[in-house]
Amino acid sequence: MNIASGCAACNMFAFTEEPSERAGKADGYCSRILRAQSNRKDGNSEFRLRVEGDPESYHPGSTYRVTLSATSPSYFRGFTVIALREGAEGDKDEDYAGNFQIIDEEETQFMTNCPPAVTESTPRRRTTIQVFWTAPPSGSGCVVLKASIVQKRIIYFQDEGSLTKRMCEKDATDKPLLDCCACGTAKYRVTFYGNWSEKTHPKDYPRRANHWSAIIGSSHSKNYVLWEYGGFSSEGVKQVAELGSPVKMEEEIRQKGDDVLTVIKMKAQWPAWQPLNVRAAPSAEFSVDRSRHLMSFLTMLGPSPDWNVGLSAEDLCTKECGWAQKVVQDLIPWDAGTDSGFTYESPNKPTSPQDKIRPLTSLDHPQSPFYDPEGGAITPVARVMVERIARKGEQCNIVPDNVDDIVADIAQEEKEEDDTPETCIYSNWSPWSVCSSATCEKGKRMRQRMLKAQLDLSVPCPHTQDFEPCMGPGCSDEDASTCMMSEWINWSPCSMSCGAGIRSRERYVKQFPDDGSICTLPTEETENCVINEECSPSSCLVTEWGEWDVCSATCGLGMKRRERMVQMPPADGSICGAEVLEVEKCMMPECHTIPCMLTPWSDWSDCSVTCGKGLRTRQRMLKSPVELGECTEELEQVEKCMLPECPIDCVMSEWTEWSECNKSCGKGHTIRTRMVMLEPQFGGDPCPETIQRKKCKIRKCNRGQGNSDEKKRRKEQREKRRSKQGRTEGTSEHPGCRMRPWSSWTECTKLCGGGIQERLMTVKQRFKTAQLSSCKDRKEIRACNVHPC
Repeated sequence: MNIASGCAACNMFAFTEEPSERAGKADGYCSRILRAQSNRKDGNSEFRLRVEGDPESYHPGSTYRVTLSATSPSYFRGFTVIALREGAEGDKDEDYAGNFQIIDEEETQFMTNCPPAVTESTPRRRTTIQVFWTAPPSGSGCVVLKASIVQKRIIYFQDEGSLTKRMCEKDATDKPLLDCCACGTAKYRVTFYGNWSEKTHPKDYPRRANHWSAIIGSSHSKNYVLWEYGGFSSEGVKQVAELGSPVKMEEEIRQKGDDVLTVIKMKAQWPAWQPLNVRAAPSAEFSVDRSRHLMSFLTMLGPSPDWNVGLSAEDLCTKECGWAQKVVQDLIPWDAGTDSGFTYESPNKPTSPQDKIRPLTSLDHPQSPFYDPEGGAITPVARVMVERIARKGEQCNIVPDNVDDIVADIAQEEKEEDDTPETCIYSNWSPWSVCSSATCEKGKRMRQRMLKAQLDLSVPCPHTQDFEPCMGPGCSDEDASTCMMSEWINWSPCSMSCGAGIRSRERYVKQFPDDGSICTLPTEETENCVINEECSPSSCLVTEWGEWDVCSATCGLGMKRRERMVQMPPADGSICGAEVLEVEKCMMPECHTIPCMLTPWSDWSDCSVTCGKGLRTRQRMLKSPVELGECTEELEQVEKCMLPECPIDCVMSEWTEWSECNKSCGKGHTIRTRMVMLEPQFGGDPCPETIQRKKCKIRKCNRGQGNSDEKKRRKEQREKRRSKQGRTEGTSEHPGCRMRPWSSWTECTKLCGGGIQERLMTVKQRFKTAQLSSCKDRKEIRACNVHPC
């Protein structure tokens, strides 16, 4: 199919155009694309349009990687990707949302007849393409990304399904902060689980200093914003994100007065990750009420330029006028917009002007520890759990909670707010003990703390033990989910060699619950089995059927078989009549869709250079002979890679010739110069000297004819030394003659790259005793403008 650039899709879509009476509604070529319909009615699950990170919403102005892919062994020859405002028909320029950017000009280009759309550069077999899409500005509402696939002469275009992606503006889809209608107050416990480790985030993981800073936050009203996406960091947020210091942010929170109900503080974690069996995850308790029903907190991911994690304005008030029972969220790192580093231990580089707070993405910078060339979502670095532990006052919602929730509230209702006197100094609470009940009956669990100091003996210190209701593990779906099980192991042979029997299979516990309790999920299950239903003397004993063999064909129609063996012939000596071989048809994908069988791609090779820009490759191999036609799939891929810039040493020009001696007799000096051709960069060798000076001696100066002249000359030299500056500005002396002052320096011979300046001193008066060689005009030379051009 040899089609001019940009028109491949033109011809492909030509045979799907609708009758001319409908074309009048939108004559643009773009709208003809949008009216094209698929010949296939069912969902095309083998093709998928994916946006980096699979977001449900977009941030205005942010850039996303969009991938169109085919599941092996499918492929496509042509394609179109377009972005429309929801509900628009595509016949006006304002119907299109955002802008596409080409990543690989050999693969993709903008469509000639429909500039907002992206299409193939050349029609050929391919399984994936990628482009960047920049989201429209704020206020654009919802957007629909659509893709069409051309495979041979068939077009697949889906209004709903895997080739369409709907995304709404982030601020538009987030639930607005409504007034809370709940009654009374609620008490919550927030627990922070740091999952940032070398195992989960291996790239450049800082082994020595990794930690979470002290956590700081509050429960507050909607009139106060601690931090938020798209806002600017306060000084308190900056100090948390860059230095891990909560002091300034706590000061900011406490200045908000009635807008804040509880200040939330939790200890720092050094190192960032430890097994749960040797540490207790940091936790804190806080309260909310009708006017202060939001919760925010922040902690620094350290070391880092200004990266942090946390929750922003989490609403714990439900639309049913109640209090949320439990909130669990996985957290990814955010950039506070105050430092421009892109690695964990980048040197301090303040961002000026300050940027807005935003989430980190996997495409921020190739040297970022979260970089992913495929543009996938960042693996969460932490998880936060907010659990309601008590409610106080009359509750106005009529929606009943579950039994566990009601029992927990009753058990906690008599507890007052923590009124620990400031004169009592305690240790942190220990982790919760194992539940006293191993069944689904209600039990209790306990935690303890130590009284470290009692500063005022007249003030009693409250309890050092704390209890709460609990049930045995596995009594709820949430409890059971903490017990990680292996897959089931294959069924055992049937217990009977003839007739009805039982067989079993097993699995094992891969990970026990975090609280150390016993896992109660079943590790064994059984089922009935039947072998040789007729157990008569003429029947023979056979084994169970084996697994089916691989299909005899790699594509199209083939056959597969399975076997079993005779364990014992019939007792009466007759021939065994049981079937020992079964054969049935098997259908593989159509042959024209599998030109060749390939191994998976290998890992990417190391970058071809140790610094700067290079290339890396990956390969795959042909697994089996080609069934039909020639294998056109690529067996090697090459992509660019970027490592830190290579150091560049200083480059100097050659030395100039030595200048004339600055003295006409006696001892003097001469100079030579060179210029800087290239300044050092990225830690290269610094530049050496640009001027060199050496002594020169032409001959001894003649001291004159008589002693009187000699004395007179020496006297003149002494007077000359006494009046330094005055002599410079007035006339100058020289043995045997009187000289005029130095002239001004001439202009430099070059504006850059190393030039020369001169100045002259000429003879004003020659004495009778002077020798010609010792009384002559003098010239000085110096280097100038040695900086490179």
